[in-house]
Amino acid sequence: MLVPHTDIVEGPQPMEVSQVEPANTNENQQVDEPQSMKFTWTIENFSRLNTKKHYSDIFVVGGYKWRILIFPKGNNVDHLSMYLDVADSSALPYGWSRYAQFSLAVVNQVHHKYSIRKDTQHQFNARESDWGFTPFMPLSDLYDPSKGYIVNDTVVVEAEVVVRKILDYWSYDSKKETGFVGLKNQGATCYMNSLLQTLYHIPYFRKAVYHMPTTENDMPIGSIPLALQSLFYKLQYNDTSVATKELTKSFGWDTYDSFMQHDVQELNRVLCEKLEDKMKGTVVEGTIQKLFEGHHMNYIECINVDYKSTRKESFYDLQLDVKGCRDVYASFDKYVEVERLEGDNKYHAEEHGL
Repeated sequence: MLVPHTDIVEGPQPMEVSQVEPANTNENQQVDEPQSMKFTWTIENFSRLNTKKHYSDIFVVGGYKWRILIFPKGNNVDHLSMYLDVADSSALPYGWSRYAQFSLAVVNQVHHKYSIRKDTQHQFNARESDWGFTPFMPLSDLYDPSKGYIVNDTVVVEAEVVVRKILDYWSYDSKKETGFVGLKNQGATCYMNSLLQTLYHIPYFRKAVYHMPTTENDMPIGSIPLALQSLFYKLQYNDTSVATKELTKSFGWDTYDSFMQHDVQELNRVLCEKLEDKMKGTVVEGTIQKLFEGHHMNYIECINVDYKSTRKESFYDLQLDVKGCRDVYASFDKYVEVERLEGDNKYHAEEHGL
């Protein structure tokens, strides 16, 4: 979760050692080129910090002053909270703003590959002069010496900051700059737009949608295949952002639905089911299954008797646990971990009973 934090600025404490590594020292660098820097903050006597908030030394990137803000005991959460802060925000003129892409990290000093790093971007202004992560990492992990994040009561924090020129969004030409255009938000349809953009960027899927048969009597607002074809065509060839109203009307949605936050997984399933049904008997029949269907094996083995049971099942998506998992690989490990069936949950094996 990305959360702005806008408390009154406090000065840095004198117990840290900071290192700044300029990533680009070319003095002739053009003004509109991104300017980046890596900043390392070594915080000693970490467990003895007695302030709610703690600031790093100031470092300069792209001609601007920055610093890292941490809450050693969490910002009303049981996690370390960490933000990138505009160091001189109180002294800047009215209406100032600056845009930065950045990552914040807590270095694992024992096994560097287990360092925790999170990336984001933000346009900083007077109301949001710092930005970052309220639940950056669990305090239980941070303060556990066996985890490697705190060694000799020292914590090492890194920030990599890229400052870019502020875009004038009214004159910004997405097609010219990137070759792509976006989708307009109808109210609360960002979840749908992200799904549609993802599907559009699967070439085989896009080609299959184009090959779905329609008739000259079809209207986009009454035909999901035609509405999706029209949407993909406009994404491919329009010079400006594309509206999604025809597609949502083909779903049977009214204006109220567009302002309701729906579940993206459910939308994906419903959309794929409808497309799968419309593709039957056509040259693109089976496309959804070919692209998105996977299989897993449900495997049961008894402990005290010689009995095994296997069942192959198909899926279009998997529901993975997020809580307590540091990345998607840990989520997959949890998904396939062995579960012991005992007590009221014992397995009934044929000819052997429970």
